[in-house]
Amino acid sequence: MEPTAHKVNSEPRGFATTLKSDLKETFFPDDPFKGLEQEPPLGRARSIVKYFIPIFEWLPKYNFSLLRYDILSGITIASLAIPQGISYANLAKVPPILGLYSSFVPPIIYTVFGSSRNLAVGTVAACSLLLSETIGEKVSWTDNPTLYLHLVFTATFFTGILQTLLGIFRLGIIVDFLPHSTITGFMGGTAVIIILQQLKGLLGMTHFTHKTDVISVLKVVFANRKEWHWQSAIVGIIFLALLQFTRFLRNRKPRLFWVSAMAPLLIVIVGGIFAYFVHVQKYGIQVVGHLSKGINPLSIGNLVFDSKYIAAPIKAGAVTGILALAEGIAIGRSFAIIKNEQIDGNKEMIAYGLMNIVGSFTSCYLTTGPFSKTAVNVNAGCKSQMSNFVMAICLMLTLLFLAPLFSYTPLVALSAIIMSAMLGLIEYEKAYHLYKVDKYDFVICMAAFFGVAFISMDIGLGLSVLFAILRALLYTARPESSKLGNIPDSKIYRDIKQYPVPNVNSGILILQLSSPLYFSSSTYIRERTMRWIRDEETMRDSPVEYLVLDLGGVTAADMTGIETFFELKRLLDAKNIKLVIVNPRIQVVEKLMTSNFINAIGEESLFLTIPDAVQACEFRLRSSKKIELDHSNVV
Repeated sequence: MEPTAHKVNSEPRGFATTLKSDLKETFFPDDPFKGLEQEPPLGRARSIVKYFIPIFEWLPKYNFSLLRYDILSGITIASLAIPQGISYANLAKVPPILGLYSSFVPPIIYTVFGSSRNLAVGTVAACSLLLSETIGEKVSWTDNPTLYLHLVFTATFFTGILQTLLGIFRLGIIVDFLPHSTITGFMGGTAVIIILQQLKGLLGMTHFTHKTDVISVLKVVFANRKEWHWQSAIVGIIFLALLQFTRFLRNRKPRLFWVSAMAPLLIVIVGGIFAYFVHVQKYGIQVVGHLSKGINPLSIGNLVFDSKYIAAPIKAGAVTGILALAEGIAIGRSFAIIKNEQIDGNKEMIAYGLMNIVGSFTSCYLTTGPFSKTAVNVNAGCKSQMSNFVMAICLMLTLLFLAPLFSYTPLVALSAIIMSAMLGLIEYEKAYHLYKVDKYDFVICMAAFFGVAFISMDIGLGLSVLFAILRALLYTARPESSKLGNIPDSKIYRDIKQYPVPNVNSGILILQLSSPLYFSSSTYIRERTMRWIRDEETMRDSPVEYLVLDLGGVTAADMTGIETFFELKRLLDAKNIKLVIVNPRIQVVEKLMTSNFINAIGEESLFLTIPDAVQACEFRLRSSKKIELDHSNVV
């Protein structure tokens, strides 16, 4: 009598149930509305409002003891936001005052809609340069600065629309197509070209190139050696050395993080006083120039939708929007994990989108969650999103009363601040770690790095993403399959490549498929399976009588994949090999049932575990051999 075995639940689900399950896993993997059906209508509405507007969730629980920490951290990040804002606005080729505007309105919006307690909002170097490069291809910021500025506002508007729609429709999966290796390489390459761009300010040059690649920049720098001013270079090197010393001090003694956080503002103040009294313009050192008092003027009427120019802001908005999301969400999640917290990426997208939409209406350009400012915010002891609001208040006071004082800031000081920040973005150790762990990830990283540094930012990013997608397609088209054997003195079956000493059952070949079975991989799976059989028969010098397929790793299959099972069965029937299926997932077994494949092989060939399947196959082999022996004795 054949031994009893656990049975596979092969009852197909209804279409509505399957669709609901698939949609839920695609768009709501974190199940944010769990338990709402038990609440009364008013409570349900209140929970939904709290979900989409997080300030209603945390503000009622807020107290003065938390406010003390947020005031301290808010003032600290404001001191970093002022010099960084002016510096990154210079990168984006927009008026320096916009850097301050962009640290006033967007943080207020994030305080209301943001879900991360740690994130500090502001402009970032990579997106600033990418904006200037993309918009600059259509309109020169020197020839037509007003139109250029309006296109930057329009690009920010499109960024906000894209980010908001992605969050509303819960399409955060799109951001996952920017792998960590791509971001590492892109940031490193961007840091290199930004550092080279700062040679203009460091050397006090007046003529420079609009191109960003390394070769073009170095050509211009050395072709205009007559414009170099040694006085500017000395001041810049001193400022850069001081900034790097404070970073070194912070790394050696983390409790002194505030020294590194305050250093850029101190450099701006000292540089401004020095420029005012020494009249540095006489020595070839340029200053920021006029900064007017007052908070953000409205810019909603300045958005440009002219068909002649619209392509540039759409392209800039889309590319910088995705990049800003990837960077901001990754940074928010990283610090949330450190504090054992969790943030919702889709809610963050909505928050980023709204602050960029409102920002484009109020003379701001693209903002996200920069790493340096967020790290300072966390180290300063922030407790909630209120630290962003405190920063916004500090920036408002600066804009109302102190903005003209920063007009004396030397450009060389801003160049030193940017160069110091960028040196921290070239992550040599992380690149080396990629090289040691995964060579293909290292290639993806280097494609972004060298593409950005030597061609352009968008091409470098595109090349890296292309390599990452090709890798994913390669894994999909050539999925891994493995031959399993029995670990001695156990019922455990494992890959014989990893465990080369397990027992292998004579006449039974056990294979494990470990990926979805789609049209791209179906032919390869069929051919690879037949090759496994040929290799097994050659090695054992005996025929394979049972093929056991472990489908536990096959999470899904399309119609071509299901047809592959029928084709495989026909090939096996021709060789008198019986097919046995083990542990098919519910999405797969439903299709096997409705396509009548289970009827074709018989439900007796469907098992829940490999030991059950092997035991049944061994019993059938012994039974067939006994029948053959009895038959030969009769003859």
